[in-house]
Amino acid sequence: MRFVYSLYCALSFILLFLLLFPFFLIFGLTGRRKAIWHIIRCWSIIWLGMTGMRTRVSYATPGIFQQRSGHIIVSNHQSYLDVALIFRAIPVMCRPLAKYELARVPLFGYLYRQMAVLVDRSNAASKRKSIMDLKKIIRKGENIFIFPEGTFNETDATLIPFYDGAFKIALETGTDIIPVLFPDTADRFHYSGLWKWSPGINRVIVLDPVHVADYAPSEIRRLKKDVFNRMSEAMHRCRPHLKKAVME
Repeated sequence: MRFVYSLYCALSFILLFLLLFPFFLIFGLTGRRKAIWHIIRCWSIIWLGMTGMRTRVSYATPGIFQQRSGHIIVSNHQSYLDVALIFRAIPVMCRPLAKYELARVPLFGYLYRQMAVLVDRSNAASKRKSIMDLKKIIRKGENIFIFPEGTFNETDATLIPFYDGAFKIALETGTDIIPVLFPDTADRFHYSGLWKWSPGINRVIVLDPVHVADYAPSEIRRLKKDVFNRMSEAMHRCRPHLKKAVME
C-alpha cells in the first residue's frame, strides 16, 4: 500500500505540473513572476490536499508577513517536500535560493530558473553572484527564502551547522530574519527513498522574527548562533526524540 500511495503522490505531482506548465511558460516569457508564484501556491495547496498531507501553520507573531518590507525567511531542510511546503505555507511571494543542478531537470528546470536564485556552492563566482542577486531582491522590498543548512539534515540532531550567507545578507541589508520550522516533512517524504511517502500532518511553525538592529554589522557569527539555537530549541520541542543541537 505504501508503494501504491507513493506512486499516486509522484504521478499526481507530475500530472498537475504538466497541466500547469503552459501557464508557467507564458508567464515566464512575459516576465510575470508573481503570477507564476500564485499558480505554484495553488498547485501546492491542491496537490497536498489530494495526497492527504494536510498543512497546519502556527505563528508566534500573528500578521508577521503582512509587513510591507522584505524578509529573509530561513528554515530547516530535511526533505524534497520542503520546497512544496514553502509555497503552501508562506502567504507572501518569496524567492528561494536553490542548487543550480535543479535547473538541469527537464521542464522543472525552467520553473526553477524563473522563481529561484541559483547557486553552485563549489564555485566562488557563483556564490558571489547569488549573494548579489539576493541583495537586489531584498532591496526591492521582496522576500527571500534560504535553507541555511545548505543540504538535507540526515542526522539524529535537530539541525546541522548553518552557512553564513543568510546572516551576512541580513546584516548588510538591515533585513530581519523570520525562522520557520518544517518538523514533519521527513515523515511525509523521506529523503532516503523515492517510495517513502506517508500521508499525515505537515506542521509549519513560524517563530518570532530576529531583529538585526540588535546586532553590529560584524556580528555574523552571533546572529547565526542565536537563530540556530532558537530554531534548534523549537525543533526539539516539536521532535523530542531528536538530539538538541547547540551552536557554541
